[in-house]
Amino acid sequence: MLHHDHVTAIIAGASGLVGGHLIGMLSESNNIDKVYALCRSPLSSPFDKVETIMDGGLRVTQWDDDKTAPEIGFICLGTTRKQAGSKAALEKVDYDLVCDVAKTMKMLGVKRIAVVSSLGASPRSLSHYLRCKGKAEERIGQLGFDTVIFVRPGPLAGRKKLIRSDEVMLQKVMPFFKPLMIGPLENYLPIAAENVAKSMLYSVFLEQSQAVSTLDSKQMTGLLQQYS
Repeated sequence: MLHHDHVTAIIAGASGLVGGHLIGMLSESNNIDKVYALCRSPLSSPFDKVETIMDGGLRVTQWDDDKTAPEIGFICLGTTRKQAGSKAALEKVDYDLVCDVAKTMKMLGVKRIAVVSSLGASPRSLSHYLRCKGKAEERIGQLGFDTVIFVRPGPLAGRKKLIRSDEVMLQKVMPFFKPLMIGPLENYLPIAAENVAKSMLYSVFLEQSQAVSTLDSKQMTGLLQQYS
């Protein structure tokens, strides 16, 4: 069941593919009165109800007690090995920065948070990328939020730059195997970034049966079908 309360939100990663869709949805949502956008640089365009908090390390160094505290948070941060330049640099973003931002949101008053992770995320994965995502999930789940939702999309449809090599290969062979992609294999089908953003927004307003939960691409599609 959806909560229809009016809340204040905070988002990190609003300039990314998923975050870019999400901040537009947040600014247009009737359930959200105000949005804080935690950014390194100015947003490309203004949004209604959005107040930008600028900091190179995505920190909140000053907070006016007169400001309304955010109750819901969204983290849409991430990088690739190619973009970061090394495994260590990737971990600085996908683990250290993501966890630091989650801690900041908790400190500001966030109770419900949705975080972009990845299909296959596990702290025990052989993949460094998926291991960083899994470690971040594990750490954020221990921070004491009332509700944490990790969205775990497979390949993002429409991404044209900073794409991972495994996604390039998958997109090349997908037309041949798509008819066979049923059941759990549906999670490897490309999902639109807009649908990931919608799933994050919808999920934080849902009554959750457990404090920490995950949504894969198939579950995100099912969630959106309920409210289409």
